[in-house]
Order: sequence, then C-alpha cells, then structure tokens
Amino acid sequence: MKTILHTATLLYYDGAQIFEGRDLIGGHYVATLIDDANGADTYAVVGVSPESLRRFRSGLIDLKSLMLETPDEQWYIAQPEGDEDVPIRLKPKTSPLAESDCLPDDGLVLYDDSIDDLALTEARVRGNVVFEFSVNPPETARGHRVRAGTLAGILSHIQRMVKYSYQREMSDRPARLYKDEYLMDVVIPAAPGSFRVVLEAATPPDMFGSGGLAIAMKRMDEVFESVADPRKAVERLRDHKGHLAKSCINLLGFLSNVGAGLRYSWAEPSLTAAKHGGVSQADAENLSRILSEVVDIGREDITLEGELERANRSVDSWALLTKEGVKSGKIRDCEISLNGLEVGKRYRFDCVEEIEVDSAGRESHALYLKKISAA
Repeated sequence: MKTILHTATLLYYDGAQIFEGRDLIGGHYVATLIDDANGADTYAVVGVSPESLRRFRSGLIDLKSLMLETPDEQWYIAQPEGDEDVPIRLKPKTSPLAESDCLPDDGLVLYDDSIDDLALTEARVRGNVVFEFSVNPPETARGHRVRAGTLAGILSHIQRMVKYSYQREMSDRPARLYKDEYLMDVVIPAAPGSFRVVLEAATPPDMFGSGGLAIAMKRMDEVFESVADPRKAVERLRDHKGHLAKSCINLLGFLSNVGAGLRYSWAEPSLTAAKHGGVSQADAENLSRILSEVVDIGREDITLEGELERANRSVDSWALLTKEGVKSGKIRDCEISLNGLEVGKRYRFDCVEEIEVDSAGRESHALYLKKISAA
C-alpha cells in the first residue's frame, strides 16, 4: 500500500486542515480534512506537481483547482495514526474526485507559507532587532533555492523600503545620534524551511533597548497593511505618499516580475510575539499593475532654500547653493520659467523629487521645480 510522510502543515485550526506530504521517491501530495468524527481525522489526498503546489502556496490557484489538477486523476483517503513521523497509508479511490463530495468549496486560497517565530527567537539570542523574510519564486518548486539576482533584488528593495520608513518616522522627531539606524546585516542567508533570510540591525539597540530599526519596521507594517486590500490600496497608500510609497510600489513590481510572494516577520528582544506582514504573488501582480498607473503617489515634496548657483534656460536646468550643498534639478514640460532669476540671490524652490531604480538595483533621484519665491 502506498504511504506518505507528513512534511508541512499548510493550514491549521484545531488540527491540520491541509497538509503536504511526500512519498518514498519524493512525490508531492496535498491532503485536506474532510471528516473529523469520533476523533478520527479523515483526509482526501491527491498527488500534485511541485509547480502547482507552489502556485497554491502563492495564492495563484485555490485548493479545489489544485486537487483537480492531479496528474493521474488518482486520489486517496487517509487516516493518519500517531505522530507526524509515522507513515500515512493511502487507500486509493476508484470513483472520479470531481464527482465526489470531498472537494473543498471554490476560493479556498493559501496565500503564503506560514511563518513561525524565528525572528523572535533570533532577536532574543542576539539581543537585537531581527527581520526575517521568505520568498517563493518558481525555482523554489525544485528545492531549497532562489536565483542570486532575485535574492539580491529583494534585499535591495527591502532595505530601501526600510530606509524610507525610518526617514518618514524620524522626520518629525528630534535628531538622533545615529543617522543609519535603518541599515541591516544578513546574518543567516538561508534558514531552514522555505527560502528564508534573517537580518539584524547593523546598529544595536541603545541602553534602553530601543532601536531605530524597530521604528522603521512599525511604519513598514503600516504600509503593507495599507495595500492588504487591493481595492483600497491607492487611497490608503496616499498616507505614505512620496519615496516610501514609491519604494513599496517598486518592491511589488519586482516581486511581480520574478513571480514571487513575500512574507516577513520582525521582532525586538522585549516582544512576546513577532510582528508579521507581506504580500502574496497574486496580490503583488495585481497591486503592481494598479499602483503603477498612479503617477503622483511616489513623488516627494521637497523645499530648498539658498543662493542661485546657475539657471540654464536652454535646457531648463538649475542649481541652488543650500546649507547641505549644491542641489540641482530640472523643469518639466515648461511648467515654470527661469526668466528673471539672478545668480547669487536667495530663493525658495518648491520641488517634487522622484526616484527610479534601474535593472541593477541602482537608485537615482530627480528634482523638478514647481514654484519659485523669494527666500
């Protein structure tokens, strides 16, 4: 009789509602609870391809579709006995699964791999703020792996989003001693489980246990909560308008391009449970399409004051000498004129700053002048 071993619980509620199993030669199976009468859990079990399983775990197909995609149309009934390391016997069924009453309802979607409290465990061991994330691009269907470019891109986009979360939080707070508290170091490049990466704050918490990275994480949680409902994402993301919103949009676009969802958790040593967030592959694709059409949401309002360094009307460029140094920018579509400006005179320039990220992950900033007034 064919047997499988329980390898992962995909949905848990007072017991395993859905779990993944493997047979002796590595075949993949999914089992869904159909009866729990008299204390005996009974499951309908089907063989699935690694790619179909990945798509289910990414929220791209529902459980019913996954079960009906079984390659050989064979399905089984199973009643596990004992612990998860005890082989589970499969009893083959001869009637078609599609005609049985063992299929789940339409729309039961598992958005992503569940995340345990690895972040909290590491935070307490390291005495530091820890952030961990998991990704599930197509290559994870073939084992514990991820493309180098995919990993590098996600790390870059996450660090950028944390940076702008930190800057937004600190914009109305007293200046802190450290200006780079948002920086993170990779400490576990591939943790056990689905492909997971663990990072910790490059700047340890201060003597009171408070760290700037935690400040950034709380804001990033709010951003992910704002896009949890794609129908309201545009309206809610406007609360984070500017570079923070743009960094989120860029991350969603990257996830959409590589075909992956993202789940993360973070913790401080003092927390009793890790904080979780993320987005499924299906929602990343949908949100990227929706948000990319809202051109103003990623623009940051910037005000500069200083002496005019130069004004070139032929190419609509300008430069202002501020206390932070020379800041330069352009005029877009003749929105404003540089006529009459005097080099060396003080002005106030109201601008919008936009950021773009190229295929290599390099970030560039561009300032566009919107209004000129005397300083």
